Amino acid sequence: MRPNGTARRSALGWARLLVGALVLAMAAGYLLRVVDRAELGAVARAVAADPGGLALALVAYAAAFGLRAWSWRRVLPGLPAGQSWAALHVSLLGNHVLPVRLGEVLRLTSVLRRTRLPGRPVIASAVALRSADLAAVVLLALVAAPTLLAELAGSWRWLALAVPVALALAGLWWLRRLRHDGAEVRAVGGRSGLLLALAALLAWALEAAVIWQIAAAAGQHISIPQAIAVTAVTIAAQAVALTPGGLGSYEAAATAALVALGVPAGAGFAIALTTHAVKTGYALVTGAIALVVPAPGYWGRLRVPRRLPARLVPDPAELAPTAPVVAFLPVHNEQDTVADVIARLPVRVGRRLVVVIVVDDGSTDASAARAAQAGATVLAQPVNLGLGAAVRRGLAEAVRLDPAAVVYLDADGEYFPEDIEGMVAPVLAGAADYVVGSRFIGRIERMHPHRRLGNWVLTRWLRWVARRPDLTDGQSGYRAFSPAAAAAAEVIHDYNYAQVLTLDLLGKGFTYTEVPIRYRFRRTGTSFVRLWPYLRRVIPAVHRELNADLRGTGQSSTTWAANRARAAAQAGSSNPPLVSASTAS
Repeated sequence: MRPNGTARRSALGWARLLVGALVLAMAAGYLLRVVDRAELGAVARAVAADPGGLALALVAYAAAFGLRAWSWRRVLPGLPAGQSWAALHVSLLGNHVLPVRLGEVLRLTSVLRRTRLPGRPVIASAVALRSADLAAVVLLALVAAPTLLAELAGSWRWLALAVPVALALAGLWWLRRLRHDGAEVRAVGGRSGLLLALAALLAWALEAAVIWQIAAAAGQHISIPQAIAVTAVTIAAQAVALTPGGLGSYEAAATAALVALGVPAGAGFAIALTTHAVKTGYALVTGAIALVVPAPGYWGRLRVPRRLPARLVPDPAELAPTAPVVAFLPVHNEQDTVADVIARLPVRVGRRLVVVIVVDDGSTDASAARAAQAGATVLAQPVNLGLGAAVRRGLAEAVRLDPAAVVYLDADGEYFPEDIEGMVAPVLAGAADYVVGSRFIGRIERMHPHRRLGNWVLTRWLRWVARRPDLTDGQSGYRAFSPAAAAAAEVIHDYNYAQVLTLDLLGKGFTYTEVPIRYRFRRTGTSFVRLWPYLRRVIPAVHRELNADLRGTGQSSTTWAANRARAAAQAGSSNPPLVSASTAS
C-alpha cells in the first residue's frame, strides 16, 4: 500500500500538471485569436532572410549559458564543465516543456544523477547562483530602462529585486556554512564575488542579443540597453510561470515592454512570439543533447564506458600445481538431470582434479540428494533465492578452494559437461579471465524458434551495451573464470546473472573470450525464464550495473588477493553451512 505522504505528493504532482495543461491550453487559444498572422509572417520572413544575424544571436545566447556554467564551477570546483553545461540546458529544456518552472528541479537532479557530488553543496550553489542571476537581471532592467520598469511594475520593482537578493544571500550563507563543515565549495567574496557578478550581468546582456536581432530584422530598431530591459521584464514575468516555457506570460510581458518603448503592438507581439519560438527551438535541441551528452546521461550510462581499467593479465605460473578446476552447478528442482550432468563431468582436466559443487536453491524435489549421491558437494540455500543468488554463492565457495579455474554450468542437461576442457583452456593458458561458451558459434542440436529469437535480440542488445562486437551469446549457461575474475565477480541481483556478470567483469578490465560449445534444449523440466518478467527484472539490473560507481557502490579493479579475501569474508559471514552427502535432501 502506498504511504500517505507519497500519495499526497503524487496527487499534488498530477494537480500541478493538470493546472499547467489547462493554462497552456487557454494561453494557446488566446494567442491564436489575437495574433496578427500577416505581421507574424512578415517578421518570420525577415528573420529567415538574415540567417547569419540569427546565428550570431544564438551564439551569444549560448555564450550566456557558457558563462553561467563557468560561474557554477567557480563555486563548486568538483563539478565537471560538461555536466555544468548539461545541467543548465536540461533545466532550460524542462522549463520549456514542463509547467510551473519544473526545469529548475532538473538543474539539480541532472548533477546529482550524473556525478557523485553530495546533495547539499549542489543545492546550495544552485540556489545562490540562480538567485543572484535573477537579481542581476532586475538590476540590469533598473539601470538600462528605469522608466520602463517603473511603468510596468511600479513599486513592485523593488520587491522583484529584494526577493532574489535575499535568496542569493541565504545561499551564500549556506555555502559558507558548508565550507566551514568541510564541503568542497568555494567561498564567494571579494574578487571572486565580483567576477561572478560581472559574469551574471554579461550573461543577461548576451541573452538579450536574440530579441535585439529579431527586432532589428523586423525593422524595429531598439537599443541594446532597451533589449536588455525587455529581456529582464520577460524573465521576471516568467518567474512564477504556470505554462511550459511561460507561453502567454512571455508574449504578454515582452509585448508590453516593446509597446512601452514605442514599438507598434502588432509588430511587438510578432517579435515577442518569434523570439520565444527561437529560444524554445534552442532549448529543445540543446536540451535533448544535454540529456545524453556528456556521459553519463541524465538517465545514467546506457553503455559500458569507452575507457576501461588497464587489462589484467593472468599469470598461470602463480597457480599451485594442485589447484583444482572447480565446477559449480546451481540447481532448483532438477532431479531428473543433475546426477547425469555431474557423472559426465571428467574427473580431471589435464592434470588438475575437477571438484564439483552444487548450490541447491531451495529445491522441493530430490535434486540435492541425487547430486550428493553423484559425488558433488551440496550447498543448501535456505529458500529459493534465485539464480543470481545461487551463482553468487557458487563463485564465493569456489574461490575458497584456491582453484586454478572456476566453471559455471547449468544442471538442466542443455549444455555438455564434456566441453569443460575447452571452456577452461583459455583460463589455464593465461589467455583470458572470463570465458563464455557460445552456442551460436558452436553446435545447436535443438532450440525453440522463439527462444532463438529472444537470445538473438538480447545478445545484440548486450553486445551494444558492452561495446563488444565479438560477443555472440549473452545468455549462455556455461562460463569459466580465472581465480581473479571469480573473486572479483559481483552479481547485483538475485533473479539472474547473465548480463550483469559480463558487464561487471568487462568493466573491471578482465579479459573476455568465447569458445564454441554444444547445446540441446532441455528434455525434462521447465525453464524459469518468461519474457516479460525477465525483461522487467534484467533491464533495470543492467542499468544499475552500468551506473554503480555513480551511486558510490561500484568497485574498481583490485588485486586477486584483495578480491579473494573479500569474497571469502562474504561467504564466511553470510552463507549457510555446507550440507554433506548424508544429510542432503
